[in-house]
Amino acid sequence: MRSYPPSYEVAPTGRVVAVVVPPGSKSLTNRALLVAALAEGVSDIRRPLRSDDTEAMRDCLARLGVEVTTVGDDFGVSGTGRLTPRTRVLDARGSGTTARFITAAATIADGEVIVDGNDRMRERPIGDLVDALEQLGADVEIIGSHGCPPVRVRGPQLAGGPARIDASRSSQYVSAIMMAAPYATDPVTLRLGGPVVSRPYIQSTIDVMAAFGVEAVMRGDAVRIPLGRYAARDYVVEPDASAAAYPWAAAAITGGSVTIGGISPTTSQADIGFLGVLEAMGCSVTVESSTITVSGPEALAGVDLDMNHCPDAVLAAAVVASFAAGPTTIRNVGNLRIKETDRLTALETELRRLGHHAATGDDWLQIVPGSPHGAVIKTYDDHRMAMSFALAGLVVPGVIIDEPGCVAKTWPRFFDELERW
Repeated sequence: MRSYPPSYEVAPTGRVVAVVVPPGSKSLTNRALLVAALAEGVSDIRRPLRSDDTEAMRDCLARLGVEVTTVGDDFGVSGTGRLTPRTRVLDARGSGTTARFITAAATIADGEVIVDGNDRMRERPIGDLVDALEQLGADVEIIGSHGCPPVRVRGPQLAGGPARIDASRSSQYVSAIMMAAPYATDPVTLRLGGPVVSRPYIQSTIDVMAAFGVEAVMRGDAVRIPLGRYAARDYVVEPDASAAAYPWAAAAITGGSVTIGGISPTTSQADIGFLGVLEAMGCSVTVESSTITVSGPEALAGVDLDMNHCPDAVLAAAVVASFAAGPTTIRNVGNLRIKETDRLTALETELRRLGHHAATGDDWLQIVPGSPHGAVIKTYDDHRMAMSFALAGLVVPGVIIDEPGCVAKTWPRFFDELERW
């Protein structure tokens, strides 16, 4: 992985015209790693993301007795159909998917573990997941403060049956239980309470489970997971639609054109929804058999958006909106406050630092474009803050990204790519 200096000044460019190959999907990589670990036999995970988040998952699986090797650019996962803790503490670092997924998986492991993480992870709530696991008979206890990790889990104790889970703050809670549920004593039915955030990610979980042989079914706000055993297989990871948002956004703000291959327009990845956002702002989107191209307009339009379905793309959307001809309001994204940082507050602060007007509420962000100028942008150890605000530097001289190395979480060589656009 590239080593970055403490700060990085983005070089302005003209129209971005490029063909970009994003890394593999973080969401799909971590789902495939866990499901393959629970399968019996060796699975080949092809074109996975190699980053801090997926390394956190690999490390936790190794501590649960699962061998994950690197074979060229692929991962080889030697599943045994069971998880046997080799150490008591599983460190999820800063990876939300790892912390949530491993907590649920530990309920079917043969022993006691503590799932922990970095300082920010100890501020990210996990109570809704723990409550649902307890309803399903698991022996799990939050030992951190304010409903946040560390979490102690004693397995194997997942009885199954019905449970209600609040899915209004994170769909990862739902996905975590779904992937462990086939190994419960009885089939699991989850009833999703509250407005379900990031619903497409639940479909991604269903798709990965099906690829490994277990068919979960979602109807309305209920998910039913049968008993079963995953089967080892070769699994190809799609390029990351969340990562693709940044080069597509670069095309939007520079009036350029960016083509990305390998992502199906019908993918279950949530951030494919960003294409609709860009179209609403005046971009043209061209879908061909194996590529998706975004071309920027002469002038971007301000819009009113509900981005509950693709909240990770909000940061890129906010930076694009700062170059629009009018104000933009992004609604129904309150869960951004419990991500790697409080992203709504961070966006408001850094957009103002660039010379724009911005305001936030509990679940909304409004951007009124001003007269942008150079500034040192704080990243809050949040990869999406770094990548999103780097885009502004393609147009505005003097944009400096503080602590750019945080991009290692999902796109370690992001700035190398940026320099090629």
